Amino acid sequence: MPANNPMPMDYIKQILVIVDPTATVHPAVDKAAVLAEKFNARLELFVCDTKAAREMRLSSHLRDKPDEPFTVSIKAILESLAAPLRARGLDVTTETACADPLHVGLIDRTRQTNADLVVKDTHHHSLAQRTFLTNTDWQLIRACPVPLLLTKGTPWVAAPRIVAAVDPGHVNDKPEILDHWIIEHASLFAQRLNGELHVLHVYLPMALIGAASTVNPAMVAAAAPEDLALEEKNRREQVSALVGEYDIPPRNIHLELGGPGQMLPLAAQRIGADVIAMGAIARSGLKRIFVGSTAEDVLEKLPCDALIVKPPQFAEHVAL
Repeated sequence: MPANNPMPMDYIKQILVIVDPTATVHPAVDKAAVLAEKFNARLELFVCDTKAAREMRLSSHLRDKPDEPFTVSIKAILESLAAPLRARGLDVTTETACADPLHVGLIDRTRQTNADLVVKDTHHHSLAQRTFLTNTDWQLIRACPVPLLLTKGTPWVAAPRIVAAVDPGHVNDKPEILDHWIIEHASLFAQRLNGELHVLHVYLPMALIGAASTVNPAMVAAAAPEDLALEEKNRREQVSALVGEYDIPPRNIHLELGGPGQMLPLAAQRIGADVIAMGAIARSGLKRIFVGSTAEDVLEKLPCDALIVKPPQFAEHVAL
């Protein structure tokens, strides 16, 4: 890790958990509690209410229980989730707020609480939501100033496999430090969770990219095996140099040939990943910020949780 950008080994001291008050299960709460125990961190369970959500609850109540008074206490929901965590000895607070649009209230809370990590459940999203970034998850990916853990329903195993997805070939597409930052975060998670650290690099060989850009499809099949072997050797050397200061067994370093949108989820499944750490940078336009991949393809297909890591000073370059 570059000396001028150290990451404290106890950097997670405050975890903000975004709670969906309509859900019946809360994997984000469960996993955040595990992390809080491992890091000795404080937890805040947070719901940001919106006008649309309030109207939806009222409409549902009037439809199902028209003769009963409408009383829904989000604070009580949070307290019911917090009580068993406090019984485990965790420092847990609960907070609610109202904001429109929702993602603005969530980002504001992240900054107000000085959270070191934000944890949120994620679900399948429609193509329109992904494309136009109307979904809260995509807005958080774009603007959350700290690492964001998007959790799915599958519980972590006793010794979880934490995979750092790096892309050392994209030196002109991201800050040089980002790959180091991804590995640092993944390594820290693996250490605290008593798990395994793996490193994954998915790439398209230049020989195939060049061949595919020609008008003659036969050239794709004719890509010289020696060219492919040479690039694999070069890529492996790049990854080895990147992870040199970490004690990672060779069997835990994975190189996969193919497009990241397809291969990252497949590789995560083969490795048996519980969490895959990925890098993001701020970009213009629609803020498609994943390095070396397309966010929609990867996150929709991942069989595991995703830890979205930003480079230092990320927040300085992104506005809501």
